[in-house]
Amino acid sequence: MQDTSKQYDAVIKTCRDLFTKKMSDYGSAWRILRLPSLTDQIFIKAQRIRSLQQNDVRKVDEGEQSEFIGIINYCIMALIQIEKGVVEQPDMDVNEAIELYDKHVAITKKLMEDKNHDYGEAWRDMRVSSLTDLILQKLLRVKQIEDNAGKTIVSEGIDANYQDMVNYAVFAMIHLNEK
Repeated sequence: MQDTSKQYDAVIKTCRDLFTKKMSDYGSAWRILRLPSLTDQIFIKAQRIRSLQQNDVRKVDEGEQSEFIGIINYCIMALIQIEKGVVEQPDMDVNEAIELYDKHVAITKKLMEDKNHDYGEAWRDMRVSSLTDLILQKLLRVKQIEDNAGKTIVSEGIDANYQDMVNYAVFAMIHLNEK
């Protein structure tokens, strides 16, 4: 599991670096996004990945990796929004955003380590396309929970689904980096 932890950190470093640069360019404009808007952004990225995996022709010169990075960063934004709430105007500087980003990555990585221990790194034998499908399934679950005003009877909440999507996307990135 030591390799997994290092590989996880390397993927997150790439995502965090891009998040930091975009915070410098755009500020925290994303803070106005409601959860369903973030969910839809993640859905678009996951659908594009699935399309790239199924189609031979590409008309935009961006591959799966940039979309998985987007999924990870949008999920972390969603986790921050759950914690802080949606605002009407950007209200967060780069330092605060990075602090919250790191906090939610740490929580999500701990979840991955716990599940990875129990499942015996089963993800290593999975295909990237299966990880994509699992992300899409989680997105459909989140949309249903959102449509139910956040209420569940026996299921995990929205935050757990975002965390799982981060972890599936990181696993996919690790697979793609190993190719």
